[in-house]
Amino acid sequence: MLQEQEVTEPDWDSPLTLRLTPALLMHSLMATATAVHTGYASCVDDKLVVNDLISMDGAVGNYVRLVEQDFYEEEDPDTVWHDWTLEISIGKVLTTGHWQIPANASPMEWEWTAREAEKAFGYACVLIGRRVRQGLVVDEPVPVEQPHPRMVRH
Repeated sequence: MLQEQEVTEPDWDSPLTLRLTPALLMHSLMATATAVHTGYASCVDDKLVVNDLISMDGAVGNYVRLVEQDFYEEEDPDTVWHDWTLEISIGKVLTTGHWQIPANASPMEWEWTAREAEKAFGYACVLIGRRVRQGLVVDEPVPVEQPHPRMVRH
């Protein structure tokens, strides 16, 4: 006759319950964002999207999404803005953070802003049981119209 073994550890598939609020997500993940807000629908305009990455939990439809989009404001149509948008959809609530800079900002500003948004995306993916690895991106040089230096013979 087999004796029942004493269970010494919780099952790895034991459900865990946390109390998360949009305010906690904003505080912990979106502290460096330019703007944060909540809603029931996405504020992303699909016509403006230049990059879109989504991670879903696969069970109940919760997701984390990082979107890059370029836009301009009607008040200043000469300035193009680049926006990294982090959406965290849990249940019916969508918590959104935006990291925005002018498209002509310095490469250092682009790097910092992208890194902050990508870091927040990676941390948020943990909420739905996903892991994010960093990848390599090759940026092509942007043609700059600068005057050519005068050639002088010595």
